[in-house]
Amino acid sequence: MSKKIANIVVGLGKTGFSCVRYLAAQGSDFMVVDSRCEPPYLAQLQQQYPDVKTQLGGFDVALLSSAERLIMSPGLALDNPVIQQAISSGTHIGSDIDLFCEAVDAPIVAITGSNAKSTVTTLVGLMAEQAGVAVGVGGNLGVPVLDLLASGKKELYVLELSSFQLELTEKLNAEVATILNISPDHMDRYESFDDYMDAKRRIFSGCAQIVVNADEDLLPEPAGDAKVWHYSIEDKASDENAFGLAEHKGESWLMQGSTPLMPVDEVKIKGLHNASNALAALALGTAVDLPVTDMLQTLREFAGLAHRCQWVANKNGVDYYNDSKGTNVGATVAALNGLGPASNGIVLIAGGDGKGADFDDLQQPVWLYCSHLVLLGKDAQRLQDLLAEEVPVTRVKSMAEAVEVAAYIAAQQEHRGDVVLLSPACASLDMFANFEARGDAFIQAVEAL
Repeated sequence: MSKKIANIVVGLGKTGFSCVRYLAAQGSDFMVVDSRCEPPYLAQLQQQYPDVKTQLGGFDVALLSSAERLIMSPGLALDNPVIQQAISSGTHIGSDIDLFCEAVDAPIVAITGSNAKSTVTTLVGLMAEQAGVAVGVGGNLGVPVLDLLASGKKELYVLELSSFQLELTEKLNAEVATILNISPDHMDRYESFDDYMDAKRRIFSGCAQIVVNADEDLLPEPAGDAKVWHYSIEDKASDENAFGLAEHKGESWLMQGSTPLMPVDEVKIKGLHNASNALAALALGTAVDLPVTDMLQTLREFAGLAHRCQWVANKNGVDYYNDSKGTNVGATVAALNGLGPASNGIVLIAGGDGKGADFDDLQQPVWLYCSHLVLLGKDAQRLQDLLAEEVPVTRVKSMAEAVEVAAYIAAQQEHRGDVVLLSPACASLDMFANFEARGDAFIQAVEAL
C-alpha cells in the first residue's frame, strides 16, 4: 500500500499559496491541486517552489482520498462531490486557520459578521498598536493568517474571518470572539440562511469571551462558560460589561456602563453604524486589556477604510460617499441608516449581482431616506420592481453615467442637502473585477465632475 500524502493544499489562490509558503517552511509533506488549469498563483509556485508536486485541471477522487488532510481554500464549497467522497473515505478537512491556531500561543481576537468586520478588525488592530502591543492583523482582511507568522512573534492577533473560512475551522479557541451582525449573504453558496448562520456561529468554538451586539435580534445566544460583553446603540449600557450611547453634557457619548468615555462627535468615522463599530471595538479591546486612553485616541484618529462609507469629495455642495464594499443588503441598510438621519436625502447608486439574495429589507430605509435611486447592473430590474413604488428610479449602463445622473439630481433645488451614496447591495463581478475596481470607478467619475 502506497504511503499517504500528509497534506494536499486544495486551491492555489491567495490563501492556498500562503499555505504553500508555510508548509514549505515547515518542511512538511504536501502537494497542491486545483480544478483550474492556470490558477492565480501558478507562476509564483513554479518559480519559488519548483519541486512541489501539482495536479491541475480537475479533482481526482483517489488522490484526494489518499491524503491524511486536505487544506481547503475558503473559496471552494465543501459540497463538491469529489470533496465529499474524500471526506467519506476518512480524509480530514482543515484550513489555513487551523494551521495558524496550531502554531500560535498568543491570544486571538476573532471577528466576523455580514458587514463592518474589516472596519472593526482594523480599529482593534490600531488600538493595540497605539497601546504599544506587538499585534498581527489579517485573515479575510489583507494578509492571510499564515503570512502573519513570518513577521516575528506577536503578543496579540486580530483576525477577520469570513463564513467561508469558519466553515472549515475546528480549533479557533479565540480569547474573544464576536459576530457583529448577520443578514442574508452568499445565498448562492448556502442552502439556507440557517446554514450561513451556522457557519458564522463556529467562531465561538472554544472562545473564552464573547462580545454580543444587543441590537441584532438574529444573533445566536452565547452558550457555555464564556464571559459575555454587550454593546448597543439603542439601549443604555446596563453595567461595566456593556457599552452603549447616552446623553452626557448635552450631547451623545460613548459609554461603558455609567462611565462616559468620549462624545460621539469626536469619533472620526461618522454615522450611527460607525458608532456601533466603535462600541464593538471598545468591547473587544477591553476584553484583551487594551488601555482605554489608547482606544479612544484611535477612535479620534481613524478615518475609515477605502470603499466603506468613504467620504470622497464635496462637489457643488454635494457630499459623495463610496460604499462599494456594500456588497449585500445588510451593508446598504447600515449605510442608509447611518447617513440618512444627518442628510436631507440620499441619491443612492445601487445594483450589480445580488447573489440570489432577497432585497426586501431595503424597502424601509430606502423609502425613508432616499430621494432618488440610480440603478445599474445585473439585478437593477429586481431592485426597481421592489423600490420604485415610493422612490423615483433612473436606470443607467455605466458608473460614469450613474455619477453624472446622481450629480444632476442632487443639484436640483428640491434636493439641496442631499448626499450621493454608492452602496450597491450587490456584488460587483457582473461589471467589475472586484468591489475595489467599482469603488475606484465611482471615485474617478466624482473627481471628473
